[in-house]
Amino acid sequence: MIALYLALVNLAAFAAMGWDKGRAERGERRIPERTLLTLAAIGGSLGAITAQQAFRHKTRKQPFGATLLVILGAQALVVAGYVALAPG
Repeated sequence: MIALYLALVNLAAFAAMGWDKGRAERGERRIPERTLLTLAAIGGSLGAITAQQAFRHKTRKQPFGATLLVILGAQALVVAGYVALAPG
């Protein structure tokens, strides 16, 4: 169940970044950075970072890029802690 959730939220983050890039190129209203970062924070950080590189989107935008990396790092620490403390 967790794997399905993570797959969906990462797909959503990837798609949102791609959609935002397209809207930026057309000069249309954008997806708020808060929304993109929220998708990353709820588990979609890998999808967001992959999209950032694939679409060359927000790669120079700071503090967005740094915040995205902090989110990824925090999630990696949570997973590492869980693995280290998991019984058996």
